[in-house]
Amino acid sequence: MRKSLFLTSVLSLSLLFSGFPANDHVQVAEAATGLSKVNYGQDVIYQIVTDRFSDGNMSNNPTGSLYSNDCSNLRKYCGGDWQGIINKINDGYLTNMGVTALWVSQPVENVYTVLNDASGTTSYHGYWARDFKKTNPFFGSMQDFQNLINAAHAKNIKVVIDFAPNHTSPASEDTPSYMENGKLYDNGTLVGGYTNDTKGLFHHNQGTNFSSIEDGIYRNLYDLADFNHQNPTVDSYMKAAIKQWLDMGIDGLRVDAVKHMPFGWQKTFMDTIYAHQPVFTFGEWFLGENEVDQNYYDFANKYGMSLLDFRYGQKLRQVLRNSSDNWYGYDSMIQESETKYEQAIDQVTFLDNHDMDRFHFTGADTRKTDIALAVMLTSRGVPNIYYGTEQYMTGNGDPNNRGKMTSFSQTTRAYQIIQKLSVLRKNNQAFGFGKTTQRWINNDVYVYERQFGNDIALVAVNKSSTANYNISGLNTNLPAGTYTDQLTGLLSGNSISVSGTGAVTTFNLGAGEVGVYQYNTTSANPTIGQVGPVMAKPGNTLTISGDSFGTTQGTVKIGTVTSTIQSWNNNEIKITVPSISAGSYNVTVTTSSGKVSNAYGPIDLLTSSQTSVRFMVNNAYTTTGQNVYLVGNTAELGNWDTAKAIGPMYNQVIAAYPTWYYDVSVPASRSIEFKFIKKDGAGNVVWESGANHLFTTPSSGPGTSISNWQN
Repeated sequence: MRKSLFLTSVLSLSLLFSGFPANDHVQVAEAATGLSKVNYGQDVIYQIVTDRFSDGNMSNNPTGSLYSNDCSNLRKYCGGDWQGIINKINDGYLTNMGVTALWVSQPVENVYTVLNDASGTTSYHGYWARDFKKTNPFFGSMQDFQNLINAAHAKNIKVVIDFAPNHTSPASEDTPSYMENGKLYDNGTLVGGYTNDTKGLFHHNQGTNFSSIEDGIYRNLYDLADFNHQNPTVDSYMKAAIKQWLDMGIDGLRVDAVKHMPFGWQKTFMDTIYAHQPVFTFGEWFLGENEVDQNYYDFANKYGMSLLDFRYGQKLRQVLRNSSDNWYGYDSMIQESETKYEQAIDQVTFLDNHDMDRFHFTGADTRKTDIALAVMLTSRGVPNIYYGTEQYMTGNGDPNNRGKMTSFSQTTRAYQIIQKLSVLRKNNQAFGFGKTTQRWINNDVYVYERQFGNDIALVAVNKSSTANYNISGLNTNLPAGTYTDQLTGLLSGNSISVSGTGAVTTFNLGAGEVGVYQYNTTSANPTIGQVGPVMAKPGNTLTISGDSFGTTQGTVKIGTVTSTIQSWNNNEIKITVPSISAGSYNVTVTTSSGKVSNAYGPIDLLTSSQTSVRFMVNNAYTTTGQNVYLVGNTAELGNWDTAKAIGPMYNQVIAAYPTWYYDVSVPASRSIEFKFIKKDGAGNVVWESGANHLFTTPSSGPGTSISNWQN
């Protein structure tokens, strides 16, 4: 843990603090036409580091040691704010590009002190929070943020905020004067700090060495004051804070560091969001090149939010940025991930972001960036474009990858590729909802098809800068006809001809060429493309997106149970989840004329409102290869199915072997029965003896259950 002294800011900032209003004087968010807050399959997200994008209001810029007016010191604030983003919405830069969602830096108030390092690092990035219920005044006031939402919605653009409930700011256990001591405020009122933490708001287990999931959750991430989410004050504070931002009218969340917070608590966090105002939510779980982690997929499938698709991003970078892999490796990743993810189309794809070297680098051919954008924008998942990629910005490492926006040109080839393909994603549902079929491949060439209902897309890519290829023997589901390149030759694509049998006439795919071809027509039968959110409970709202539902109301079933319809049109249906036993279900739509859709799922239904309980068991001795798991009489505990048992439990940080513990999302206000089991890698199970353990879960807030292993 870092122990260097802090450098106190000389600013007096009390007048700049911008909290949520006590009365209703902030203008209510304007409604956006046709924007789904939960289904993003046909969207294109544009990620903005707010401080680095555009300075629209110089009066809110910091001064003194916090600020670099020419942005020559990238660890200082540079002046970007919400008004700058508003200006770029209104002047057409963002709307003309075709992006339909903006992911902006965490908007909450951050520390005002300057780190005592060589560069005088500041909180320009937004991840060193001090008050989650107030705004960062250097980005703007609460009204400014409301204006941003209103301006975006007026142009049918969604607003996604970054949110980091894992920690506050840098702190030191033995140096209270270090930075701001990780202090947390509640709309201006001090809740507590890291040193002398008598309320138990934070973990005090030193910094993680990243050796295990457990170590990363219950120790500090670097020197950031790590929240104890089992603390009732922290739990209620975070859930109240996110409700306030949801009430502002935001349309989505990116959750920071999901690998480093208790998974059970995060499930209760998502339950809170979906009950209050469901929005699309995706988390950050970093994976390195060629890293495959089943825990990563389990999180995406079980805990109610999607993920930034690091498998996708790293592999596409290997193929098109550093040439350490080829299209065979990429295709293998696509096929494997469509099996491992329960909803692959809900994961957020990217080429780069604020935690990675930029995709484009000095001296590189811009064609590689252009090809990568074309592939990502036509692939499965929700594409996310890092600000400045369309301007071929460069920068390796933090903070060089977070440079000031260099240009707002609308004439770069990258900008025009995004422009064309974002429109195509909106108009052809194959890009948003279709499965991926590989049609032709070698090291340099990848031809893939995506289909949803009667919508079809075929994409041909040659990444070589020198070699041409004759593409023969290619088959497609495109109907007979001649198809022109939807990129209109931006990447040298030519027309192709398809016979009545689906055979594509042999054609030459030139060096660096990409051709995008599509067929778009109404499906004869109702077809579900996406349901969101994928975790809910009775009484929650689900949104069903797809095609050919008709304009006259039909029926929707979750499993075999008919749901109440809230709204119905040809491409979107909203329903209320009926009273139904917890578990995994498929959703089907039947039109008024009796046509039945595909079954979409699984959708995970919870028993009821959730709370986080720490289950602990003492004296659970194991042999080599064994771990302890938890199983019980609710769906959240596996309904006594050992294959669905919770775990493996932990035994290193909060408690040490032979005591095991795990934070679990369970139904609130409910008497539950459970037992602990031991399992080995072969699936052999040893049950503890005796009667079932009993525990009544809290009505709200976290709880703890402590048991002894029954021999």
